[in-house]
Amino acid sequence: MPYRTLVLLAVSQLALPIPHAVAQRPAPVDVVLVGGRVLDPETSLDAVRAVGIRGGRIASVTTSIPTARDTVDVKGLVVAPGFIDLHSHGQDSINYRFLARDGVTTALELELGTYPVAPWYAKREGKSLINFGVSASHPGARRAMLDNDSTAEGADVIGATGAFVRSPIDRARLPELEHRLDAALNDGALGIGMGINYTPAATREEILHAFGVAARHQAPVFVHLRSAGLVENAGGIAGVQEVIADAAATGAPLHVVHVTSMGLSATPALLDLIDGARARGLDVTTEAYPYTAGATMLQSAIFDPGFRDRMGIDYKDILWTATGERLTAESFERYRKQGGLAVIFMIPESAADQAYRDAHVMVASDGGFQFQNGKPIGHPRSAGTHARILGRFVRERHVISLMDGVRKMTLLPARRLEGVDPGMKRKGRVQVGADADLVVFDPALVNDRATFEQPAQYSDGIVHVLVNGTFVVRGSQLVPGVAPGRSVRGHNK
Repeated sequence: MPYRTLVLLAVSQLALPIPHAVAQRPAPVDVVLVGGRVLDPETSLDAVRAVGIRGGRIASVTTSIPTARDTVDVKGLVVAPGFIDLHSHGQDSINYRFLARDGVTTALELELGTYPVAPWYAKREGKSLINFGVSASHPGARRAMLDNDSTAEGADVIGATGAFVRSPIDRARLPELEHRLDAALNDGALGIGMGINYTPAATREEILHAFGVAARHQAPVFVHLRSAGLVENAGGIAGVQEVIADAAATGAPLHVVHVTSMGLSATPALLDLIDGARARGLDVTTEAYPYTAGATMLQSAIFDPGFRDRMGIDYKDILWTATGERLTAESFERYRKQGGLAVIFMIPESAADQAYRDAHVMVASDGGFQFQNGKPIGHPRSAGTHARILGRFVRERHVISLMDGVRKMTLLPARRLEGVDPGMKRKGRVQVGADADLVVFDPALVNDRATFEQPAQYSDGIVHVLVNGTFVVRGSQLVPGVAPGRSVRGHNK
């Protein structure tokens, strides 16, 4: 090739555009939250950062501010993972609004679950304000077997009557129970929910069989203990000992629900049992709600004769939610025949403090409003649990730190479920790649407003809530017409 041609070719090549030399401006994110104090409980990040969101995930957590289609100033506010409530009976659109206003982005019915599971998920797909999920109901499966009835959805089963409450399952039929629970886990249940206290005829052998099903799937068992209170051999200590033995014998992961209402003044002993089991390699966790009263259906087996001795209460310690009155022996019998929700004042003030000072204890509401003439009635935990932790237990009383409070409502619940749904590894965190389930709150103002007299009141200080990158609460107001909630499902083995 002639020299002149080589020179011209070299010049022409230099003149060609070089693609990598042109600076590409990064595409704008959908939303950026600017100036907030970001808390990530997994990495212990506690600093002012800008959080960028794209496609329903967190795209950046930086000191610089990315270009965004929607820039939201959150200076002076805390940006945290959205709260995950493992124990929420209020699985409907109205309850979801109260939960969202309390900072909850994922609400799961795991204590009692539901049976069957597939229709429950189908009913909520594409229609939910927040994320949702459910366990396989042991009492529901019992009812299907012994009463041939599967019409009670979720926690409604404990308000039902029938043979499933007080009749044992014949040993020869236990494989049928196992088959039903196994099928529900294959349909996406997040574990097995057991309300042993509500089905007192369920034998210890039957419960062991149910644990065996969970162990084969490596799915957690969420247990309302067989017994609560302080009576020897029939109290909370005995209840915990039964299920820890079953977990040890089968290898099933175990989660003990509402430890304070099971243990009452013996709560520290229950925690010692749970922490001791953990220290020796068992997968055991627990939770508590931040109130001195529980609530359940007055017609349930919990109020069978002898309940006053078992719980250490009298009739005056029971509040009838429909009227707000405290009960007497006469009104107790009358309302028990009628059936309905009652609030029981039985938990010592110190029990929740003792529980939350334990690093492993989670926060869960056990909430869920019922409706009377369209009006929500029930326990204040249905509306204010998470704001109450931040306002009363963190800011006012210094029982736990802010980071600890957030961790108990986010990272710990997410980790409880990661083994059965790996997608939970993207929740409970403020990190790149995590789901954009976020709560933005005012640490100086956040608090619960719900009371036992007026429980249906939204929390204060929850400013913004995003579910999968979509605002469901903005400027402390619910956003109309959105349904970004997605199912949380078990990927059972």
